[in-house]
Amino acid sequence: MSKFRVDVKPGNGQAEQAAAPSPEEARGNDSDFTTEVATIGVVAIGAAIFSVELIPGLALGVAAALAPRFLPRIGVGVQPLFDSTVRGAYKLSRKARSAFGEFQERVNDISAEVKAEEAAAENAAANEPKAPAQA
Repeated sequence: MSKFRVDVKPGNGQAEQAAAPSPEEARGNDSDFTTEVATIGVVAIGAAIFSVELIPGLALGVAAALAPRFLPRIGVGVQPLFDSTVRGAYKLSRKARSAFGEFQERVNDISAEVKAEEAAAENAAANEPKAPAQA
């Protein structure tokens, strides 16, 4: 999208370039915001007068109305926090995998020792000479 618009006036055939208004100027930045806040205030007062139960829904509506204005700013501020959280979770998962691998190895070692002790006990019992029965 171009920053300039071209106006062609019929008759003289010359194109004139003029700077296109910025999105803030196109919206009427301050007056629209003031109107929006005033409207929300009037609705809030009306909701408080008629039914207090409507206030939580009104708060959600206000958040939804103001989100497009503040979401890009919040996104820029939250991005480093999100990045560090993902990095921390990745490092934590790697450490957890390593710890679980060591735990599994220890369990396997202990179970192998127990099996070896049982096999040695069985071999000792099988190789033991039987004493003759005494009468």
